Amino acid sequence: MSEIQPRLTESGLTLEKGEKVLTELRSDRARYWRDHAMLALLGMAGAGAVLWLLGSDHVAIGSLGAVLALGVRGLYLASEQFKSVWVLTDRRLVLPGGRSVMLLEIETVRKLMGDMQIITRAGDKHLIKHIADPDAAVALIEQARTRRAKRVRD
Repeated sequence: MSEIQPRLTESGLTLEKGEKVLTELRSDRARYWRDHAMLALLGMAGAGAVLWLLGSDHVAIGSLGAVLALGVRGLYLASEQFKSVWVLTDRRLVLPGGRSVMLLEIETVRKLMGDMQIITRAGDKHLIKHIADPDAAVALIEQARTRRAKRVRD
C-alpha cells in the first residue's frame, strides 16, 4: 500500500505526498561573524566621523563603543539566527516560521550583498542571511523553480 501520511523531515517539516527535500539552507557561522566584523568596522568609522565632525574629544571612546555595541548585538542575535532553517523542496521554499512560498510564486531570486533575497509575485520579500555561498543557493532555487515549471507544463 502506498504512503498516504505526510513525512516529517529532520527540521520538523511535514512534507506532502511525493514531495522531496532538495536542501536545507542555514546561516554559516563564519559568514555571520565576518558580516558582524564588517558592520562593526563601519560603525566604528561612522561613530568616529560623526564625533570628529561635532568636535568631540571622545572620538576614540565613541568608536570603541560602536564596536562593542555591535559585538554585543552579534552575540545576542546569534542563537536565534543559527536556529533558522530554510527548506527547499521540489515544490516550495519553507521559511523558518513554517510558512512557505511555492516555487512558481517566486518572481525574483538574487544575491543581495552577501545574502539572498526572494521576491514573490505578490511582492512579499524574504531575506536569507549569512549563507556561506549565496550564488550557489540562488542557482539551486532557480534550478528547482525551472524544473517545477517544466513539470507543471508537462
